Amino acid sequence: MSVRVVLADDQPLVRAALRMVITGTMDVEVVGEAANGAEAVRLTRELAPDVVVMDIRMPGMDGIAATRLITAETPHTRVVVLTTFDDDDSVYGALHAGASGFLVKDMALDDILAAVRVVAAGDALIAPSVTGRLIKEFVGRPAPSSHRRPEPLGITDREREVLTLVGGGLSNTEIAERLCISVATAKTYLTRLLAKLDARDRVQLVILAYEAGLVSVPP
Repeated sequence: MSVRVVLADDQPLVRAALRMVITGTMDVEVVGEAANGAEAVRLTRELAPDVVVMDIRMPGMDGIAATRLITAETPHTRVVVLTTFDDDDSVYGALHAGASGFLVKDMALDDILAAVRVVAAGDALIAPSVTGRLIKEFVGRPAPSSHRRPEPLGITDREREVLTLVGGGLSNTEIAERLCISVATAKTYLTRLLAKLDARDRVQLVILAYEAGLVSVPP
């Protein structure tokens, strides 16, 4: 079964380039296109795609507001935001709204396509080959003070250690090596954290670790 995608971007050339690459694949198809956030929300309600590739800055309803509505109304539809990473508040807002990761507009089109497949499979774009460096750069910057929250309660000391490492962008294998545990055990801790903190995916765990002050922020 192919991955059904809605493209949301106010630049026709961006949508055309993505559509051209996707059309040449057997496992991904474009089922709709939107030029703004409101259209993206409407198409998602009508078509229930697997993934929405969402620009952040669009006329009318922007990508952040659209992402918030889509993830609330259509939980099985995952959103990947397009960004130039030049606006911390926008990136933070998109992730906080429920986006499952980042795509950068100057990425190779094949990499964007691969990222869509990763998200459709239920993962978040934390893999170093895709956006690890972006997550690390993001969590290394001060968040707006209005987004700060107390450290999460109801987790064990070991789970807090794991959450801190997830916030630092480490993979399950790296976490296992750092804590001298098996990869399977690291995955178990991750599953527990997702359940206890009511997090949608790994990206939201990064946000929670950042908001709680568990991630070291360089001066």
